[in-house]
Amino acid sequence: MLLALLTSFFCISIFADAQTAKPNISFDEFFNSVGFTAVKVSPDGKSVVIGTEKADWERQIFRKELWLYRVASGSLIQLTESGHDYSPQWSPDGRWIAFLSDRKASNGDGKDNDDEDSKKRGNSGGGKADKDKDKDKDKDAAQLFLISADGGEAFAVTSGEDEVHAFAWTGDAKAIIFATREPWTKLQTDDHKKEWKDVIRYRGDERGDTIFRITLADAFARRVSFGSRELTDEQRDSHATAGAAAIAHTALRVDQLSIARDGKRLAFLTSSVSERQEKVEDIELFLLNLKNDSATNQAGVVPIRLTQNEAVELNLEWAPDNLHLFFQVNLGSPERKYEDPQPRLYWVDTADTGGGTAGRMPEKPRVQRWFADFPGEVVRYVPLPDGSVLCACRVGTEVQLVSQASPAAAIVKYKGWAGTYEHPAAALQNSLIAFAYSATVRPTEIYVADGLDKLAQARPITSFNKLFTERDLPLAKPYRWTSDDGTQVEGMLMYPPGKFEAKNLPVFVLIHGGPQDADGNHFEADWYQWDRLAANAGWLVFEPNYRGSTGYGDKFALEIIPEIVSRPGKDILTGVDALVKDGIADPNQLAVGGYSYGGYMTNWLITQTTRFKAAVTGAGAVEHVSNWGNDDTTFDDAYFLGGLPWETPDRYRSEGAIYQMNKVRTPTHMVAGEDDIRVAVLEDYLLDRALHELNIPSELLIFPGEGHELDKNPWHGKIKVREELKWLEKYGGVKATN
Repeated sequence: MLLALLTSFFCISIFADAQTAKPNISFDEFFNSVGFTAVKVSPDGKSVVIGTEKADWERQIFRKELWLYRVASGSLIQLTESGHDYSPQWSPDGRWIAFLSDRKASNGDGKDNDDEDSKKRGNSGGGKADKDKDKDKDKDAAQLFLISADGGEAFAVTSGEDEVHAFAWTGDAKAIIFATREPWTKLQTDDHKKEWKDVIRYRGDERGDTIFRITLADAFARRVSFGSRELTDEQRDSHATAGAAAIAHTALRVDQLSIARDGKRLAFLTSSVSERQEKVEDIELFLLNLKNDSATNQAGVVPIRLTQNEAVELNLEWAPDNLHLFFQVNLGSPERKYEDPQPRLYWVDTADTGGGTAGRMPEKPRVQRWFADFPGEVVRYVPLPDGSVLCACRVGTEVQLVSQASPAAAIVKYKGWAGTYEHPAAALQNSLIAFAYSATVRPTEIYVADGLDKLAQARPITSFNKLFTERDLPLAKPYRWTSDDGTQVEGMLMYPPGKFEAKNLPVFVLIHGGPQDADGNHFEADWYQWDRLAANAGWLVFEPNYRGSTGYGDKFALEIIPEIVSRPGKDILTGVDALVKDGIADPNQLAVGGYSYGGYMTNWLITQTTRFKAAVTGAGAVEHVSNWGNDDTTFDDAYFLGGLPWETPDRYRSEGAIYQMNKVRTPTHMVAGEDDIRVAVLEDYLLDRALHELNIPSELLIFPGEGHELDKNPWHGKIKVREELKWLEKYGGVKATN
């Protein structure tokens, strides 16, 4: 019933917006969208700090900045301007905002020369090599910074050549605890360079983290001692932050820290020191019982292991009772052997912390699942002051806000808008909530509401993406069909401007990555989600939520095992068949594409049919043995294929596109990040070599310095989509309309 009401509201909104004549969004305008990386409400609910990300075309970076909204005045001010600032956290007293920044600090108060450097580069007339060199100079290892909630200049709290991995405020707001790679002395560094020169010891050079504590008093004193003087080489190259006291060590990397509100317990999440998820047992939760908030001496305290399971935990948050620790799981399960259902939410009881000197609990802590009866995915959550939990949860093509008072309580659904809610955040001292919201024809902005009962009256507090409201955005709607085995499958159809619900249209199948994701009623405008540009070019964009997608139940998500590409491939092809049968798709004008898992599927589908006139693929594997060995999340690869390469070799072969490449007739465009370790660039070279051998029209673009996310240089993503649109026009036969 809820889904029917949402769909009805969605369709009414579509037709209402369609009455106003507006120009289409241009190619350049599309890539100037602003994304939101963080939404944090102050403890008193009077302010909201917002993290944004936007392309800076001149400097060839994605600018990351922080903004502050004052609820009483309705004013939005820019807090930071370096372009390198992210992960804000309020101090418990609401006076300070701590954040991470990889800005190139040139003096002790954290100021930098970014603006002046930018002016110099703009007038230099230098070539690409000079610009790349200057761009690298903008960045440093990420350090911890502070800025007053009243504004002013930010200043650095930490320094050194190693980045700060995670941080958290103590309960009394008098100190910050942070984690960084175990510092080496200058002598250790010099000895290492002398012995190994430029040799990379693949595992031998790895080392774990040290957790430090620094008081605000020490941070302020450090700032005063530096003054506005330039840092000396010795100070810049220091391997540890002066005034910081080590409180714990771990052989693993610390990905997140979270301190209970009473300041008595510190939880942290570990991962592999190589940042490659090769062993699920590297990713666990640990606990430190802090002696007191003001103590700096934690000698003899051993981290207590809270979990020992086959799950990938993330997003730690303490419950208001200071005893239960929330965490999400997006891969694996804390309840049984490894599996990949939809992302879930749990909490662990830390009340029994005896036996800490041994480093683990005397008994296995009790873990409970929240929203266990919810049919979809727990996307994001936030604990509320009354002990309940607010969840942005996905069902089908919608992400809505729901809550639960306890793991056994009924799930409460709230009346809001059809579309997608993200980044939910709540105040501790009043009922204010903040969130990001979007729908297909409503660009993403940040909103606040005076309570969950007033969700439908939420008001926007940003207008960064206002330009998109002044453009004629393509209209979209859900589409459902029956797959070959009788399973109901859903996706989205995004229509060319002026052709909503028209028939016999050229269709571009744009396949989402993951596979734990889903397309739906939301707004996105970037190199990954470029459906609006494809629609503007004349394509009906079909976005299938194939088997393995989230929002349709655990059984649906798990049914790709061990048929990692063939099972979802059948779902997609039957969806295309249904569009043709319904008279929606022109069977002679079909194209396909996707990135990451969408690239896997594209590579597979062009071996299964010759009906696609053009294909655009990125960061997708064509075989699974080398991909298993090079992927930084190897355990889920083996899980999807039913075993390790030597355990199920026939499955690795039967699900590998490379072994059926002789069937390909589709002209194929490929892209890859040069430094991608999620899907090694070797997979793209392999596909390119095979297509070249077969004399199939093809082109491969390699983006230097980029990993899987293409988040280093915005020009790379823009060029990617520009060339993909050209490829679709050249081989798909649909000429761009704008």
